[in-house]
Amino acid sequence: MRYASSSSNKIQRLAGQLKLPKFSVAPDDIRILSKPAQFYSQLIDMIHRAQTRIFISSLYLGSSETELVSAFTQALSRRPGLQVHMLFDLNRSTRPGPQSTAKLLAPLVTQFPDRVHISFFRSPSLRGIFAKLVPPRFNEGWGTWHAKIYGVDDEVMISGANLNKSYFTDRQDRYMHFSGQRYLSQYCIDFIKTVSNFSFKLQPPAPDGLSYPHSLRDSDYCLLWPAPETHPHHIHNVAEMALSSLQDSYLRSMPQHSDPQKVTMFPLIQAGQFNIQDEETTLRMLFEHLNTSSNGSRPLLDLTSGYFGLYNKYQNLILQSSNIDCRIVASSPKANGFYGSRGVSGRIPEGYTLLEQRFMDAVTRAGRQSGVQLNEWEREGWTYHAKGIWVSEAVDVPPMLTLFGSTNLNSRSAHIDTELSFLMLAPEASESESALAIRRQLVTELDNLRAHSTPWKGAQRKVRLGTKVLVRLVGGML
Repeated sequence: MRYASSSSNKIQRLAGQLKLPKFSVAPDDIRILSKPAQFYSQLIDMIHRAQTRIFISSLYLGSSETELVSAFTQALSRRPGLQVHMLFDLNRSTRPGPQSTAKLLAPLVTQFPDRVHISFFRSPSLRGIFAKLVPPRFNEGWGTWHAKIYGVDDEVMISGANLNKSYFTDRQDRYMHFSGQRYLSQYCIDFIKTVSNFSFKLQPPAPDGLSYPHSLRDSDYCLLWPAPETHPHHIHNVAEMALSSLQDSYLRSMPQHSDPQKVTMFPLIQAGQFNIQDEETTLRMLFEHLNTSSNGSRPLLDLTSGYFGLYNKYQNLILQSSNIDCRIVASSPKANGFYGSRGVSGRIPEGYTLLEQRFMDAVTRAGRQSGVQLNEWEREGWTYHAKGIWVSEAVDVPPMLTLFGSTNLNSRSAHIDTELSFLMLAPEASESESALAIRRQLVTELDNLRAHSTPWKGAQRKVRLGTKVLVRLVGGML
């Protein structure tokens, strides 16, 4: 079957114009997983097989994940040359309680001090009096470390999932596994190391009387600030320069031509507070290219987010793109991870209903009812955390492009959190069997997600006044 079209040609032209690092990957080296249990099984298997390096980035490690910690310990004990690099969000990983991420991992640093390197990024946005007043449960609202990378040696999984039991059992996400990828894996570990330079380093407890500038102490560990000349609240310029330099160095060092038989991947860093906006720039260019189609074809863009509060600029791109059909899958209120939470958090699903209502009202005002479809995902006993974009030449054609990674495509992802996502283009040689295979994997992934979705029912849902006030106050944090 032949899939070449005006839209696919425009996507290839887009690839040529992106000023981003580029990685070529053989389609046979890509496996798209579909279930949380597969994600966990693959992760454990990778750790057991690690020879030289383990590199992980996540929001946090769940308090019950002793099996994962044991797997790290066993791998380090078996391989004396194994190096481990991990990066997590500080606020999420040091919440009060018997077993925080930092407490779980502190013994690794004590046992393998020269081989285990664990850092915790803290957003500089929460500072001053707010840093003292905001309760630990809510301080993530000012920004988190959100990138999800799970790698060993030359093998890496990119996902939106965190390291917690629900993400291994009944919280639906996306999972892209790449094997035999030396350069892609090196980029991921360099990304982790770059941010670790302005993140707190996990160390054994500091002896009494010893103090380090800006560092944080606990009875079970010390979080050492690595750059005493820079205050942790004033890392904006350092972070912007470091992340820009990382992208520039890989842009210069990697081949710029694309292999027509291989998948092309672009890493997109989105860190609005540091003026890094790769995702925002790329999506604007994507819509511009798709909108110039002139042969009567209508490209199809599928979009999903477990937290659908679409960033205004992305919303406008959809509303103004009359040549593009758009299907969206959001979480139903019951599939939202905050459903049933106590206190203010329990209103969050209702807050997303309000944002969805506003979005659909905007669709109507723009006259896009026939071109924009909103569904909601629900599965008994499960929650929804998948996010990303797929682009197809037409509704009955497998995707030729996907965006995947940590971004929820909302204003929080654009401005507050630090995200890493990837834009992946199917091989230009669209008639090859390997190209067809990866596109079939993408359509299977998309179909599996849509299988648990039904047309949006939110128009009839009541949103309480208190929730409307809450969204007005903290809408940018949703």
